[in-house]
Formats: sequence, structure tokens, C-alpha cells
Amino acid sequence: MTTALTPTRPAGMPVAPPSSRPEGVFARLGRWAATHRRHVALAWLVVIVTLGVFAVRVESALSGAGWQANGSQSVQARQMVNRYFHGLSSTAVEVVVAGSQPLDRGAGPSVLADVERTLRADHRISTVVPPAPGETLSADGRVGVVIGGAAAGPNRMVRAADALQGPLAKLGRDGVTVHVTGASALWADFNAANRSAMLRSEVLSWPVTLAILVVAFGSLVAAGLPLVLTMVGLLSAAGMLTILTHLFPVSIWAMNFALMFALALGIDYALFILARYRAARFGHHLQVADAVAETIGSAGKAVFFSGLTVLVSLSTVLVVPSPAFRSMAIGIMLAVVFVLGATLTLLPAILGKLGDRLDSLALPWVHGGEHRSRRFEAWAERLRRRPVAFGLVALVALLALASPVIGLRTSMPSIDVVPASSQVRQGYAMVQKAFGPGAPGELQVVTPVAETASTVSVLRHDPGIAGVMPALTAPGAPVALVQAVPTAQPSSRAVGATIDRLRHDLPAGTLVGGAAAENHDLQAVLASRTPLVIGLVLVLGFVLLLVALQAPLVAALGVLTNLLTAGAAFGVARLVFQNGDLHSLLGFTPQGFLDAWGPVFFFAMIFAIAMDYTVFLLSSAKEHWERTGDAHDAMVGGLAHSGRVIFAAAAIMVAVFFTFALSGPLPPKEMGVVLGVAVLVDAALVRLLLLPVLLRLTGRAAWWSPAWLRKVLPEVRFSHD
Repeated sequence: MTTALTPTRPAGMPVAPPSSRPEGVFARLGRWAATHRRHVALAWLVVIVTLGVFAVRVESALSGAGWQANGSQSVQARQMVNRYFHGLSSTAVEVVVAGSQPLDRGAGPSVLADVERTLRADHRISTVVPPAPGETLSADGRVGVVIGGAAAGPNRMVRAADALQGPLAKLGRDGVTVHVTGASALWADFNAANRSAMLRSEVLSWPVTLAILVVAFGSLVAAGLPLVLTMVGLLSAAGMLTILTHLFPVSIWAMNFALMFALALGIDYALFILARYRAARFGHHLQVADAVAETIGSAGKAVFFSGLTVLVSLSTVLVVPSPAFRSMAIGIMLAVVFVLGATLTLLPAILGKLGDRLDSLALPWVHGGEHRSRRFEAWAERLRRRPVAFGLVALVALLALASPVIGLRTSMPSIDVVPASSQVRQGYAMVQKAFGPGAPGELQVVTPVAETASTVSVLRHDPGIAGVMPALTAPGAPVALVQAVPTAQPSSRAVGATIDRLRHDLPAGTLVGGAAAENHDLQAVLASRTPLVIGLVLVLGFVLLLVALQAPLVAALGVLTNLLTAGAAFGVARLVFQNGDLHSLLGFTPQGFLDAWGPVFFFAMIFAIAMDYTVFLLSSAKEHWERTGDAHDAMVGGLAHSGRVIFAAAAIMVAVFFTFALSGPLPPKEMGVVLGVAVLVDAALVRLLLLPVLLRLTGRAAWWSPAWLRKVLPEVRFSHD
């Protein structure tokens, strides 16, 4: 049943008649949502309640592992070790017991016995191996490593390491300390530290976000709408992620990134929709239902294409065969889908309900620039008069920021990414001191039994190997396990070179694994897939812009300027994280490289956010072009209508991302700096400067489309009349 609308409007406000042009799909959707508010609210209530039941279990359901290259040699080696050697693979729990005197004296024997008993009591531990002289017991007898074999998958072993840290640490006494280390413990501490830092950054960013929202929207009521979209998107995505964990492992990072994108897009979309609604309602004096229909028919369509480009950009990450990366991309995409759905249905229903009450508790400037922003119109005219000068300034600045990217180096993170106070890092340092710098990155070589002697010989003669353990065999096993300690620390390039050399020199059928090899393989896969991801993002982004804008040149300009944004962000990232500039201010120790996932994952995220602003600007420009056929009006009007929204949205995102740059661990800092710089550069130098200049210089050619292409493409219009 349709509910009649009786909007409250100021006395004497004229009411414009609805447009005579037949409404499109999006306009009809907006009108239906505004006039069927109860149906829409009930549908979303069902979604939220249903998925909310699952969402409350999201933290415990998500996994802490998945940082691997599926199908790689190292993953195959781990599976073989788990199968034939009682789980003594890279996911085993390693416990470092250290004393002020040899461990066979004083409290040492009883502490070792307690450690072994505690490990055996955990059902996720398959076997317990005590320290062995010459292998896992130091020469002076003061440091020993107790190994608990993995009886579960990598994700459960991360949880096991996390759960065992506290009880095992309490066993230390009388000069004997106990620390849990190894890859599973590293990922447990890594995830915990980053999750804590991200939550802390989000808490710090909320007051700033709310303040900018109030200023940008000009009304306390309107400022709350982005938060509604954010919460709907986040809660729904969390529920879906929990459900998906029954099908495949989902990284805990998926939830963190989903929250960030739900907030970002909730703000962006609400700003764009509300700005257009106010222009229709208070500027053109349309009835509420007509204003909502016009808003969704134009701005809603732009939001739809924006969301689609974000989804396409992030979907390219799925080509990386790593569970962590794929699940993070899926988490963000789910948040985008739900925020987009709420923007196109729930938000127009809310606007239909609020009517003029949208501007309750308003600030004085609430209705400023309803038709178009005078400031951004004046800015556009200034750019129009001197396009070459302004364009050169923007282009030179972007190229200068992007130039350092030529020397960008990447690698998997070192132990420095976890806090110095963490158990895993302290245990790591003890192992290095007692057994050598490469001991924490011990290689596990799985070789056919017949090739055992040859394998041991190659390992002993390799210059990158400091020591070789006696080969292990098992009854009925077709393979032997030989463990070797590299001469260099696990994150060094020398270890990567050693792994590559061994794989070339070792007998056929031999697999080189271990935590260091798993990181090396993941880094290699990321490096090999980066060009593919970038190429897919560019091509698919161009195709979507071409469909939306119906003009090849302007679509190409949108994509190329996005590429400049990404280049500038990574150029700054090299200066900060590889060279160490500003490391004292940001509070971190430079690793000498950017973490290996940066080029793939951050590029997709940068492009997604940049496409958001690109669609806002160019859809507004195209709307003016459709109405007037005047390139001047398209350039000036597009910036006048969208500039305020882009500026406000970018200000919020910069504030949010830079709070992550101030957080503790390194990965959130990398994300905060890279994305914060990207948004700042994109808004200041690209969307509000370079792209309008390019529209001015290309003129009518920007909107030209060949006849054959117009026949192929579906007709997409952004003008409502």
C-alpha cells in the first residue's frame, strides 16, 4: 500500500510540476522507495536482523592465517611435512625456554616438563618434541626450543599459538623464561597488534569525522545519514563474512577493511545524494517524491556506476592465489554491495520520510550552493581562463611525487612489524642469538627417500646454508625431511636467493618449504600478478567509464588521471617507508622496503576510491553536456555541482586515513599514508584541478563518440529532464 506524502515546506515555497520526461529505472526506484517506506524499512530490518545474528560471531569466526601462495612449492612442502612428520611444519608451535644457567639445572627440567605437558594437553598439538642437543638446544645448554606439531590447519594453529602464549609464559620461574614463537605465533601477534591499532585509529577518527560531517552536511540530522549507511553496510557484511567462513577461511583483515570502506562510501554516497536532493527539493521546489526520484535518477545512477567501478577494481585482487588477499577483497566488496544497496533504497525511503526535516538542527550555511557552489564555479572559471598554466602545475607536481616509484622495492614484512614487547619477537631474538641469524627462518626440504644423501650434500655445500640437521624419515613415508638453517635473517634478500638456488640445484622432486620459503613464494606471486592486476583495473575501469559516460576520450582521461594518483601515492610511500623519511615523526623503524602486498592491494583500493570521485565529477559534467551540448557549461557546471561534495568527502577520508598513519604497527601506517596521500592528491591536484583543465582543453572532443560505438553501448543519461 502506498503511503501519501505530505511534506512540510516553508510558506510561499512554490511547487514545481514533475518532469514530463519518462522516468528511467533509477528514478522509478527512488520514487518507489520514497512512497513505500514501510516496505523498504521492513526489508532492510529483515536483512539486518538475519545477518546480525551471524555478525556477533564474526571476530571468533574469522581466521588469522592465509598469507600464502596456494599451489606454491612451499605450501606443498608444508602439507607433506604435516602428513608424514606429525605436523612439524612451519605452522607448528615453537616454545623457547631460556635460563640463566643450563636447562638441565635448577628450575630448567621442571619448566621444560611443564611446557611439554601444557602442549600435550592441547588437542591442536599432534606431538611434542623436546630440545635436542646440536639441533634445538644451544651449545651452552641455556636455550632450548620445544616444538608442538600441528594437528590442525594453519588458521586453527594461529589461534592455538595465541591461546597458548599466556599459559606458557606463566610457567617461567626462578630465572627461566618461556616465550612462544614461530610463524603461527607471529601471525597471531601480527593480527592482534594491527587489529588493536586499527580500532584505536577508528576511535580517534570518529570525532574528527563527525565534526566534518556536520560542517559538510550543514545539519545534525543529515550528518547522521552516512552513519546509518555505514552501520547497515558493516553489519550486513560482517554477517555475510561469518556465513562465508563455513565455505572457506576468511581473514580477520577482511572485517577491518570492510569497516573502512563502509565508512568511506557511506559518507561519499550520502554527500552526493543529499546535495542533489537539496537542489531538487529546496532549489527546484519539487515535491518530496519528485525530488527523491530526480535525485536517484541522476545522482543515484552516478552512485551505482561508482559502486560498480569500486567492485570491479577490487575484484581484480581475486587473481592473486592467496586466501588472505582474496578474503580481504571479498570483505570490502560485500561492504560496498550493502552500502550501495542501502544508498539506492533505504536512503531514498528515509528522505521520503524526513522531507524538509532533513535540515532539522541546521547550521546557517545549510542551503548554501543548492544549485551550484559559487566558490567552485569561480574556481572553474579561473581554470577555464588559464588551463595550460594550471594544468602544467598539477602535472609537474604529480610527476614529481610519482617519480620515486621507479626505485620502489617490496618484500614480505620482517619481525619488526610486531611490537618489541611481544612474546614472539622476544623468542625470535633468543633463537637468533643462540642458533644464528637464520635460525628463525629454518628451511624444510622434503625430498624423495632415494635422494636424501644427494639433498644433504647440496645443502651442506650451499654458501647460503649455515647448518644442516640430520635427515628425518618415517615408516611408510616416500619422502625424507631435511631441515637447514640459512646464514642470513629470514626477511633478507639473501635467503630468497638461497631458496631459488636450492630449487635449481636440488634433485628432482625435492620441495623447499618453511616459513621463510612461504613468504618468498607469496612475494614472488604478488610480484608476478601485480602487472596483471594493474592492467585489469585499468581496462575494466575504462570500460565502465565508457559505458557510463558514452565517450572514449573522457573515459580514458578518467583512467589515466587515476593512474597518476596511484603513482604519486606510491612515490611518497617509497620516500617514507623505503627511504625512512619522516620515520621519527610517524614512529616506526624503516624496513628498507614497502610490504609486498602494497602494490597489488593498495593500488586496487586507490583506484577504487579515485574512481569514486571521478564518477562524481564526470557524471555531473556529462549531465550538463546532455542538457546544453556546451563543453564550457559541462566543465564549469560539473565542477560547480560536484566540487563541494568531492572536497568534503576527501577531507573526511584524509582525516580518517591519516589517523591510521599515527597508529602503532607498521602495516596500518603504510595503509594510512598511502591511502591518505592518494585521496589528498586526487582531490587537490586531479579532480579539482587537472581533470577540469583537461575537459577545458579537449572541449567538445571529450564528449565525442563514434556512431558505431553509440549503437553498441546501452544508453545512459544523467540528466533528469
